[in-house]
Amino acid sequence: MRAGLRALTSRGRSFLASGIAALVMAFFLGENDLFRIGVLVTTLPLLAAMVVARTRYRLSCARRLDPPRAEVSGEATVTLRLENVTRLPTGLLLIEDTVPYALGVRPRFVLDRVEARGVREIDYRVRSDLRGRYMIGPLSIRIADPFGLVELTRSFTISDTLVVTPHVVALPHVRLSGEWTGGGDSRTRSVAAAGDDDVAPREYRQGDDLRRVHWRSTARHGELMVRREEQQWQSRGALLLDTRRHAHRGEGPRSSFEVAVSAAASIGVHLAHEGLGLRLVTDQGAEHLTDAGLSYSLLDTLAVIRHSPARSLEMGVSALRQGGGDGLIVAVLGALDAEEARELARLRHSGITGVAVLLDVSTWEGGDRGAEENYQAVQTVLAGYGWRIVRLPAGTSIASVWPDAASRGRYAINPAGGVA
Repeated sequence: MRAGLRALTSRGRSFLASGIAALVMAFFLGENDLFRIGVLVTTLPLLAAMVVARTRYRLSCARRLDPPRAEVSGEATVTLRLENVTRLPTGLLLIEDTVPYALGVRPRFVLDRVEARGVREIDYRVRSDLRGRYMIGPLSIRIADPFGLVELTRSFTISDTLVVTPHVVALPHVRLSGEWTGGGDSRTRSVAAAGDDDVAPREYRQGDDLRRVHWRSTARHGELMVRREEQQWQSRGALLLDTRRHAHRGEGPRSSFEVAVSAAASIGVHLAHEGLGLRLVTDQGAEHLTDAGLSYSLLDTLAVIRHSPARSLEMGVSALRQGGGDGLIVAVLGALDAEEARELARLRHSGITGVAVLLDVSTWEGGDRGAEENYQAVQTVLAGYGWRIVRLPAGTSIASVWPDAASRGRYAINPAGGVA
């Protein structure tokens, strides 16, 4: 009741003041009719306050995002589900959900009345041209009586996260697996060929071929054990993304940095779908990706990645070198000098495929002639160590130039530094 009285609107306060004044005048003048009017006018806002205060604690709210991940410039649908859990209908409900500025204006709705035990669902759409992780909520409801005498605001505590991921384009299939370590979906090894003593048996399962029963292990364990005939190896690779601020040109969604993030996302998702065990590395070092749902983990990480103040790729190159076991390295690079390119190029050796996606930053706003000359020098260094070069100028889709990743670099320099 106290909360309801504090929620009186200007009209409600006016009614209450007028009713009290009428009661006082009726007492001094002895007017019974005026007294009845005073009682009616005074009681009306008090009753409204009681009803609204009761309704305040009898609403439940749930929110659903479809999908919970949306690409840049894509739309997501937010569904609000309100339930009146009392046996009394609500009054007028003014609903406002909290959304970040990047997702648009705050959605506002009016519900005239929710019956007892009634449920209402409200949908609205959000979209963003900027990557990121955005909190939606909490929901606030202003509860008002039909006469506009009382207006009470309630805020729910629940909120949900919408992840706006980089734009991902489908890439054509390019054969890169010839030099990967492991075997992906095409290489296996026979453990049975190593001899009975080296077999790693497992328990018999319904449907197993009885010819695979390993009798020595069966006798040891007292239950049927079968040989593991073959074991799949998963290919491994690394994706390097250059996030240095000084290495990119332009601002906003069309900047070279955003193009680089989109290219890295497209390449990572493409390789993950082909069965590659991938790790993400930036100029700041290795990023953690979960094994389950690799594509989602990669996109979630790239959704919030930002420029770094680093001046060199030293930490990124060290992280690639320390990881080890990579059969494929894909580097998405901004502007770098020949010495940095040489340090990176030395990571490629026999058994490793290196693909360099070079953003030609001279074609972006803010590029210059010197950047173009530097690009040619970097391309020469990387190609000299056998890297495959994919040139990505402004306004070009990564899908249209990705087939260049199948072209092997020319060997002008061997990893030891001599001329081949």
